[in-house]
Amino acid sequence: MALNFFTQTLEQLKQAGQLRQLPQLEHQGKWIVRAGRKMLNMSSNDYLGLASDERLRGQFLQKYQENLPHFTSSSSRLLTGSFPIYDEFEQLLAQRFQRQAALLFNSGYHANIGILPAITDKKTLIIADKLVHASLIDGIRLSEAKYIRYRHNDMAHLADLLTKNHQDFDRIIIVTESIFSMDGDYADLVQLVAFKQEFENVLLYVDEAHAIGACGKTGLGLAEELGCIQHIDFLVGTFGKALASQGAYVVCDQVVRDYLVNKMRPLIFSTALAPFNVAWTHFLFEQLPSFAARRQHLNQLSEQLREQLAQMMPSTMPSQSYIVPYILGDNHRTLSVAQHLQQQGYYCLPIRPPTVPKGTSRIRLSLTADMKETELAQFLDCLRKGIK
Repeated sequence: MALNFFTQTLEQLKQAGQLRQLPQLEHQGKWIVRAGRKMLNMSSNDYLGLASDERLRGQFLQKYQENLPHFTSSSSRLLTGSFPIYDEFEQLLAQRFQRQAALLFNSGYHANIGILPAITDKKTLIIADKLVHASLIDGIRLSEAKYIRYRHNDMAHLADLLTKNHQDFDRIIIVTESIFSMDGDYADLVQLVAFKQEFENVLLYVDEAHAIGACGKTGLGLAEELGCIQHIDFLVGTFGKALASQGAYVVCDQVVRDYLVNKMRPLIFSTALAPFNVAWTHFLFEQLPSFAARRQHLNQLSEQLREQLAQMMPSTMPSQSYIVPYILGDNHRTLSVAQHLQQQGYYCLPIRPPTVPKGTSRIRLSLTADMKETELAQFLDCLRKGIK
């Protein structure tokens, strides 16, 4: 009897076309094998195609040979879980971004639910883009701060909110992603920096999860591409996407790093990342500038997909990146199209509410640099035939 609520809720989700299940998958490079069917992975965040690069893996193992880093930290960093590789990597991050300091975290989710509650109080106002990631929303909710959401990428709305509220709070923190995870569009970082310079009590928090590695001349993200790194107070990114690893970081001023070490609960009370994992991330990050050809190829594929898909979509194409949504609107139609594409050899996944707003269900297509132009052309041909 006590479990009836859960059963009923699951049935309601199923009827609405929103029931989720964990898939059983086998990975073979850029391919996914599910239920015996081999499919091109069109849903990966491995934007540079580094995750299955055997040459890089071999170079990493050769570097350490028998003296591999520890496979676990066994503790939080404030106890016995801090290793030299952490400090080396944080110093490398600060040096590359030309900022005073950096700090590592277990994941992007840990970063976003930890930093925002730590740096805010009742005298703080958070103003966040309407479409920021769930981890940022959870971080905002865990904080003591009052918060307001501005319409997605609507700088006029944000300006109005800043004008009305800046005198009532000690600090205002603008929160945004740089590349939005569902629409693939860019935040107007240049204008956000201008707001920060106009209002002296405004701080800027930017999540570069989907930009780090794949954007910028040397791979440092959209903030590098737009020349904004020095003006962002909390520049956050993850290693689990283009950098083919695990964990997250913030680059910031030294005083902010010191403050977070003392106040950020997910950092204080979590077992730290395994040194082996940090060493792998450090190894890849060192080589990030050398992956320019991969970034260029990814951009070429992305432009081709956006142009072709825009002609098929019933709505406007929002994407400016390698995250390209095919927005269908209806949950059941989205599921049907995704299933058709999987049957034809393409691992495409339906994204439905509450991940995206109601009425905007879509196939979220993520491109990777190890795909070929011919493979993308074949996919587009398959999609055209499937929607006739």
